[in-house]
Amino acid sequence: MTSVRVNELISVAGQPDAADFADFAARGFAGVINARPDGEEPGQPGNAAEKAAAAAAGLSYSFVPVKGADITEADIRAFQAAMAEAKGPVLAHCKSGTRALTLFALGEVLDGRMKSGDVEAFGQGHGFDLAGARRFLEKRARQAPDVKAFFHPATSSVQYVVTDPATRRCAIIDPVLDFDETSGATGTASADAILAYIAAEHLALEWILDTHPHADHFSAAHYLKGRTGAPTAIGEHVTDVQALWKDIYHFPALETDGSQWDRLFADGETFKIGAMEARVMFSPGHTLASITYVVGDAAFVHDTVFTPDSGTARTDFPGGSAAALWRSIQAILLLPEETRLFSGHDYQPNGRHPRCESTVAAQKRDNPHISGKDEAAYVALRQARDRTLAKPKLMLHALQVNIRGGRLPEPEENGRRYLKIPLDGL
Repeated sequence: MTSVRVNELISVAGQPDAADFADFAARGFAGVINARPDGEEPGQPGNAAEKAAAAAAGLSYSFVPVKGADITEADIRAFQAAMAEAKGPVLAHCKSGTRALTLFALGEVLDGRMKSGDVEAFGQGHGFDLAGARRFLEKRARQAPDVKAFFHPATSSVQYVVTDPATRRCAIIDPVLDFDETSGATGTASADAILAYIAAEHLALEWILDTHPHADHFSAAHYLKGRTGAPTAIGEHVTDVQALWKDIYHFPALETDGSQWDRLFADGETFKIGAMEARVMFSPGHTLASITYVVGDAAFVHDTVFTPDSGTARTDFPGGSAAALWRSIQAILLLPEETRLFSGHDYQPNGRHPRCESTVAAQKRDNPHISGKDEAAYVALRQARDRTLAKPKLMLHALQVNIRGGRLPEPEENGRRYLKIPLDGL
């Protein structure tokens, strides 16, 4: 098949057949990047078939599926990473080649190798219309706050730094303290990477925020407060979660007044990150205490909705409710359609790259748990799916730490800390 050579490292093309992959290898390509979502049209080979064809031809293969209007920086960075991993020239394709070239061109702009005003001419020079790339850059220039995501592969969690670009003041949302359940080892590498980013960008940290007590990772909030002195905060209904799990763990001395955090936010309460106003939305359903932070055109929704191809969060933990989550999701979907939604997990369906950002419009249009559903249908779907899911492997480890604001158990007389696991408690 024909392709368009962009430079010595990348060529772009329309949809290939599986039989074309051997020819790609013969032409000197080291890898293929598939930027096309599965199921766009009948007869499309799809990710699984392309991955097998690439392996048979001795090519590296990466799946970075995008829709033109929904491209995010995470997609651009994943495309760049796929190019680097190929260790040689790549053939990147979508349906026509436009999205593949868009991802490459946007990466060049973000890294300063191309001016944003030159993108359309660059596309025209290769026979493609990159007006969509121009619109992406124009929209990005208008967006505030700045959002930096940190994906945590061990737990599929996403941590965030949200920054007011005018004042360079920021907040950390849902930081992870590393924990290996097989050895009992804890670590701070993930949290330290966030601190390193803040230092490199010359930001001033104002808040350390949790959206809820997490069931799949330890919170690094207490560690980060010790390193920075910044105040910690969570939703006020954390006290309900503390009371529930106090009984499960049999922690008679546990204070259940939320005093482990510096501030407890009520529904509708506002606070400042630099000069930007942040608003709190009570978003129960996944847990009794879940909240959403709305900052400018960004909403940090954690375990409510994931990216549209991943659906919505589970509701089968103690205190969870599918009906409550449906109502929380509907409140989130009342935000302006262009609002950026940042999820707290990504489980990479079909092996695609990690994604954490969507929009209200994309959720309404593409999320199969939401689009075309009413409350009864959603509750039935969510409850049926929850019955098939195993409990998170770190749930009993993590919640005893997280209901204490990220504090590990106090050392015993031998200087070591011990977790407590209730048997037959759930």
